[in-house]
Amino acid sequence: MNDAFKALADPTRRKILQLLKEKSMSAGDVAEHFQISKPSISHHLNLLKQAGLVLDERQGQSIIYTLHTTVVADVIGWMFSIVHSDTPVKKHSNDIKDTEESE
Repeated sequence: MNDAFKALADPTRRKILQLLKEKSMSAGDVAEHFQISKPSISHHLNLLKQAGLVLDERQGQSIIYTLHTTVVADVIGWMFSIVHSDTPVKKHSNDIKDTEESE
């Protein structure tokens, strides 16, 4: 899951995921939405693929990229489990000190 968070840290890759949410696309189709080189888009797509967020399938001479919704759902589910856990979250290190001192 660490690879997924690293991949999501980049705004270009997040935008690629948003595009792929709408429909599967080739690297060239994705590149039309950006003002960066096609090799850079391919690099971003490769990182998304390595993180498991994107699947690729050869169709003739093209490679078509698709959002891997299962992995995306797992990442979102993990994030929600932290936000909606039953355990109170301490927001500052001072909260920890205050709690320890009161015990």
